[in-house]
Amino acid sequence: MNKRKEGTKYEDVAADYMTENGYRIVERNFRCRIGEVDIIARKGNVLVFTEVKYRTNDAKGAPEYAVNYYKQKKITKVCDYYRMTHHIPQSQQIRFDVCTIMGNTLKYYENAFLYG
Repeated sequence: MNKRKEGTKYEDVAADYMTENGYRIVERNFRCRIGEVDIIARKGNVLVFTEVKYRTNDAKGAPEYAVNYYKQKKITKVCDYYRMTHHIPQSQQIRFDVCTIMGNTLKYYENAFLYG
């Protein structure tokens, strides 16, 4: 399986988990020249930007560690672009979550990092 297909498979798992837990998926794989956000969803009145990371094992470290400072900065910039192009007001409450999958174990981190 190529990397893109594998990534899509695990993003599907994350999206299913989110839907089962009260999220409404708004968009998947939002791309712009700045970067990409895997899943954009709503839960209640919060707009949620979610990064999905998968690892077969921890040989390269836990998937959580792949969402480092630089990745967080990129995600927040993509969020800014998304908000601007979709006319989402600054008053809209947003959150940045991370969904990790290692083997068959899924972990979902709400408020995984702050805007910045």
